[in-house]
Amino acid sequence: MGFTDVIKRQTKIDVVQRSRGSLSTASMSWFSWLFTLRLCSAALLLLVGSQLGLRLGLQMVQTATCTQWGTPSDQGLFKDGDVVIGGLFSLFYNPAAIDNGFTELPHNKPCTGLEYLPLQYIYAMVFALEEINHSNSLLPGVKLGYHIRDSCALPSWAMQAALSLVGGDSATCDLAAPPEYSSVYGEGIGERTGDQPVPLIIGGSSSITAMILSRILAPLSIPLMSYTASCPCLSDRLQYPNFFRTMPSDIYQARAIAQIAIRLNWTWIGGVIANNDYGHVAIKIFQEETQGTGVCLAFIETLQRENIVMDARRAALTIQASTAKVILIFTWYTDVRELFLQLANINVTDKQFLASEAWSTSGNLLQDPITSKVASGVLGVAIRSSAIPGFEHFLRSLNPSLRPDDKFLWEFWEMVFGCSPGASPLSTSSPSPTDRLSQKASLPPCSGRESLEEVQNLFTDTSQLRVTYNVYLAVYASAHALHSLLSCPNRDSSPGNISSTCSSPKQIKPIEVLHHLNNLNFTTPQGEMFYFQEGNTPAKYDLVNWQNTPEGSLKVVLIGRVDGFDINLDLSAIQWNTGSNQVPVSVCSESCSPGFRKANRKGEPLCCFDCIPCAEGEISNHTGSLICERCPSEFWSNAKRTACVPRQLDFLSFNETLGFILATVAVSGVSVTTAVFVVFIYYRQTPMVRANNSELSFLLLLSLKLCFLCSLVFIGRPSVWTCRFQQAAFGISFVLCVSCLKVKTIVVLAAFRSARPGAGSLMKWFGPGQQRGSVCLFSCIQVRFVFICIVWLSLSPPVPQADLTIPGLKVTLECAMSSVVGFSLVLSYIGLLACTCLLLAFLARKLPDNFNEAKLITFSMLIFCAVWIAFVPAYISSPGKYTVAVEIFAILASSFGLLLCIFAPKCFVILLRPEKNTKKYLMAR
Repeated sequence: MGFTDVIKRQTKIDVVQRSRGSLSTASMSWFSWLFTLRLCSAALLLLVGSQLGLRLGLQMVQTATCTQWGTPSDQGLFKDGDVVIGGLFSLFYNPAAIDNGFTELPHNKPCTGLEYLPLQYIYAMVFALEEINHSNSLLPGVKLGYHIRDSCALPSWAMQAALSLVGGDSATCDLAAPPEYSSVYGEGIGERTGDQPVPLIIGGSSSITAMILSRILAPLSIPLMSYTASCPCLSDRLQYPNFFRTMPSDIYQARAIAQIAIRLNWTWIGGVIANNDYGHVAIKIFQEETQGTGVCLAFIETLQRENIVMDARRAALTIQASTAKVILIFTWYTDVRELFLQLANINVTDKQFLASEAWSTSGNLLQDPITSKVASGVLGVAIRSSAIPGFEHFLRSLNPSLRPDDKFLWEFWEMVFGCSPGASPLSTSSPSPTDRLSQKASLPPCSGRESLEEVQNLFTDTSQLRVTYNVYLAVYASAHALHSLLSCPNRDSSPGNISSTCSSPKQIKPIEVLHHLNNLNFTTPQGEMFYFQEGNTPAKYDLVNWQNTPEGSLKVVLIGRVDGFDINLDLSAIQWNTGSNQVPVSVCSESCSPGFRKANRKGEPLCCFDCIPCAEGEISNHTGSLICERCPSEFWSNAKRTACVPRQLDFLSFNETLGFILATVAVSGVSVTTAVFVVFIYYRQTPMVRANNSELSFLLLLSLKLCFLCSLVFIGRPSVWTCRFQQAAFGISFVLCVSCLKVKTIVVLAAFRSARPGAGSLMKWFGPGQQRGSVCLFSCIQVRFVFICIVWLSLSPPVPQADLTIPGLKVTLECAMSSVVGFSLVLSYIGLLACTCLLLAFLARKLPDNFNEAKLITFSMLIFCAVWIAFVPAYISSPGKYTVAVEIFAILASSFGLLLCIFAPKCFVILLRPEKNTKKYLMAR
């Protein structure tokens, strides 16, 4: 038979199948697809065989035109019924080596290493189905069966087992009379147990497996209901329209763990994840949730199951080298077991672990002595636990003698009791019968008195049913969907055919089951509302903590719950890895205390930073401040930069050293001036006093005394009246002083000019009356400016005001002038008088006389001008109250310069050289 003949025969088969009215269109499509797969595969083998000259392959195709690749597997738990539900569980964890030599058809060898918890999941499904079969309200009169297989935690195994479940596991097919989908739910006469197709599968123990199975089963509209697949990607109804789960999406547990880290102020966390969607998606959601909260990941290490030893060793070394004290682990518990072993080998025992639901309640880890050494105090998210009444009694009553066809229970019995319970159940297609028989031969026969009543292990432990409860819910969800389907749902039908509106177990279509699952809403036996929202269930988690027991082992303690996005956590109930109730600290950099701000380190994560003290005038009053806040202008930061305090008013007072010294100097100047005045009064008839115009000298001494006295007005707390009086006293005093000097200089020049021929009448213009008039004239000019200043001071007077522009806790209280025009005019006029006086005195310095006063005036004006020229930059550059001190110093310096340069030589002659105080000596040249 050639390839063309095979196709022709298949075409005839299709025609015959289409002529059978009892087979529905939807069921026919997928069943025909399976037959086509088998025949096309045989035909393809024929072509390859003919090219290679393999006559054996040609003979195979000629003798069996419709066969299944490989042999049907009897490694499962089967019970037929009116409706059969399929189950896939990862019961064995150790896959056998696969020889890809391409010399024979691929064949998956049996896995080894029975796991107790998946076996509990299987019997949770069996228990739930038996519970439903005995229910009078749920599916009354309908018997539910089950076909349960092992997927060995491998997608290839799961795919083969799933196709066997949905297509039946018969070795051959009768092409002359192909079976109809509805007929397989009949009496089952002549069928081998496990051959019936299933309309629904409970399975997909991992997200990868669930994605693969969902995509394969989607064209057949077979619903897949997972109890542990948690990848958020499976919520996409466009890609996975037939997928349902009783396990919440990882979005919720990743967000819950992120919120816990934020609440406990863990900002420096290490990450160890599975190198698959479970790990990568979870860590991505964790990063998104903690973005902007100051939480950083110190590292992310991935674990691959195929290279678990090498990856775990690398991750352990990274954990040891990291400063992160909290380690977040998103992976399967078998990977965590290897990681803990590697950590124990390098003696890493000071880390606080955050656990995902995949290992937070793992009994294998809790019972491992290495775990208690490395990972006490684990804080994790766990699947919500719930009690299943009667389930523990059901488990402990299991016995191989009561279930002779249960090969899973048979192998479990051998592991627990170390004996063979009896003859092996019949097996027509066991993959390795020789190995199994040799194993049984090595075990002694059981006595029959063995019982699980006193056995304590993960299989019999029902204290915390988590994934087990998810399986239990999946069975009840399937049953309620079937109940809704078989309870006359509202669907389109012809008015005359009333019976067609109700389904029967023989007419169930997978697409109808899928529809009813989407609209499911029921109350569980535990009294909780259950429904699917886009294939997902509401997120409910437990928060658990691993705590030490007095015996030295670890136990799981409930410390809180997660409902959606709400977290309830009892911190006082947590026992940390340190053994205390004190929350461990895990930070890259210690939080900046008040008075400091964070400064990010270049090239490092945001939670690694330096603490920089706040600048003067800025504060931070809470821990971990990102910026320092500037104080209001009336306030300044305290020494610790933690609070703004009112600024202290500062001014040049008499109580401080500088103010006292300046006041003392001013009083001294007044005293010296007074003493000179007294000397001049006493010796007013002497030639020295009379020759220098005694009236102008007395007036000059009076003005100098006023200059010394006006400096005292600048010392002390500024007030409204002192501010107004300062500038007026200063201007009048110095204008009067400089005017006297100018008149004196003019008198000297006039006196010497009058000695020339024809200039005798010059002195009549500079007699005593004219001199007094000149002084009054210059003073009157000043009075004009004073009048202008009075108007200015009345309209916009200087007022005491704190200079808030200068930084510092102490702020200078000074006389602030809103306008400097009037004060500038006063200074300008004094400067003009001083310059003209200096010029005139300079011209008269060489006039012939034994005692030429013009020389004294020249020196005094030089000092006067030098002081006030130096005053300008010093005044501008001086801060705070020192500007006032500079102005006082300039007043005192210029006043002493005038006093000493003009009157000191005269007093010296009057008091110490009286022989020179004669008219003859003064007139001598």
